[in-house]
Amino acid sequence: MEHTGIIVGLDIGTTKIAAIVGRRNEFGKVEILGMGRSESLGVMRGMVANIEKTVTSIREAVAEAEAKSGVEISDVHVGIAGQHIKSMQHRGMITRHDIKDEISQKDINSIIDDMYKLAMPPGEEIIHVIPQEFIVDNEQGIKDPIGMSGIRLEANCHIITGLITAANNIHKCVIKAGLKTVDLILEPLASAEAVLTEEEKEAGVVLVDIGGGTTDLAIFQDGIIRHTAVIPFGGNVITEDIKEGCSIIRNQAELLKVKFGSALSKQMKDNEIVSIPGLRGREPKEISVKNLASIIQARMEEIIENVYYEIKSSGFEKKLIAGIVITGGGAQLKHITQLVEYITGMDTRIGYPNEHLGKGMDEVKSPMYATGVGLVIKGLLDVEKKRRRPNTIPDINAEIPAPETAPKGRWFDIFFKGGKEIFGDEGEDQRL
Repeated sequence: MEHTGIIVGLDIGTTKIAAIVGRRNEFGKVEILGMGRSESLGVMRGMVANIEKTVTSIREAVAEAEAKSGVEISDVHVGIAGQHIKSMQHRGMITRHDIKDEISQKDINSIIDDMYKLAMPPGEEIIHVIPQEFIVDNEQGIKDPIGMSGIRLEANCHIITGLITAANNIHKCVIKAGLKTVDLILEPLASAEAVLTEEEKEAGVVLVDIGGGTTDLAIFQDGIIRHTAVIPFGGNVITEDIKEGCSIIRNQAELLKVKFGSALSKQMKDNEIVSIPGLRGREPKEISVKNLASIIQARMEEIIENVYYEIKSSGFEKKLIAGIVITGGGAQLKHITQLVEYITGMDTRIGYPNEHLGKGMDEVKSPMYATGVGLVIKGLLDVEKKRRRPNTIPDINAEIPAPETAPKGRWFDIFFKGGKEIFGDEGEDQRL
C-alpha cells in the first residue's frame, strides 16, 4: 500500500476503533479517502482485554473504511497507549574511525539501534527511540549533525517503553483481522502530528489527549519531544461517576455527558432539569444540569491535576509559551478550556486535526479523530523519509563477489583495497 502512497491509520481506542485511509494530495495536504468506525468492546484503559471482541471491531471499522474509500486495506499503522507506557532519557555514543568522513544517517541509525539494545525490566520493551539533540566532539546542542566532521558522536534520546504483552496483543488482534502492522506508534505522538503546529512545538507546548480510557500527554519544547506520560483516567470514568451519582444506566449517563455535560458547574443554571425515561414502566427521573456539571467537574479536576503534576515533574513548566492544547473525545466537553486554564494558569486551546488536512471528510476534523489522522500523517512522513534517505547499509550476510568480478564499491574497497593498504603490493609471500 505504501507504493501507492496510501496510508491507513488504525486507532484502537477504549470507546471506539477508527480506521482512516489517507494520502498526500498535489498541494502537500493530507487527503482523507475514507473512514470507518466501530464500537470498541474488547479494550479497557487503552489495552486489549478481549482478543475476539477487538478483532470483530477492527474488522467492522476496516470494512467500512474500505467501502467508503474504495481501497483494499492490507497494511496499517497502529496506535498504542495504556498506563504501562513509560518514558526516560538516555545518552548514547559512538566513536567514529575516520575524521575525514562526514557524519551520515548511518551513524545516527547506529546510535538508535544501540539504544534498542538497552536492558529493560522483565516484560518491558522499547517502543520508540527519539533523538533530542546531538553532541559532536563535546560541541552540544546540535539538532542535525549530518554532514559534520567529528570522531565522537553522542545523542540525548527520549526512550518510550511499554509492556511486551500489550504490544503482542495488539499485533495478534491486527493479524487475526487479516491485516499487517507496518508500525506501532505511541498515540500522543500521533495526535501531536495532527493538531500541533511547528511554531507551538518550538515555543513549548503540552498536548493533552483525553480519550475514553486514558489521558495521553506529550510535552514539546524547542521543536523536540521532552516528556511523555499516560494517565489511566479518561472520559469513561466520568460516565461511571454520572451513572453512580444519578442512579441511571450507562448509556443514559454517556448521552447526558455528551449532550448536557459541562466542566464548570458555575456556568449552569439552577432551574435547568433533564428528564430521563424510567426503566420498564417506572417514573421518569429528573436530573439537575447543575448537579450533573458538579459530578463532571470533580472528575475533570482530578484528571487535570494529574496532567499538571506531569508538567511540573518534567521540569519544563516555565518554558511552555504556547500553553496547553487539548484534543481527543474529552476535548468536546463544554467549558473544558476555562477549567484547564483555571487549574494550571496556562493558555489553553482545543486541538482540531485540520491543520494538515485538505478539503473533504469534515467528519474526521473532530478532536476525537486526532489520533487516527495523526497515525496517517506519521505513516506518510515515514514513507517520505525512507524515499529521501534510502538504507544504504550493505547486507553483511550477502555473498561477497570474487575479486575479478567484484564491483568497485564500498565492499570492494574494504575487502580488496584494504588488503593492499595493510600488506603492500608485493604479493602473497610478503604477507606471510
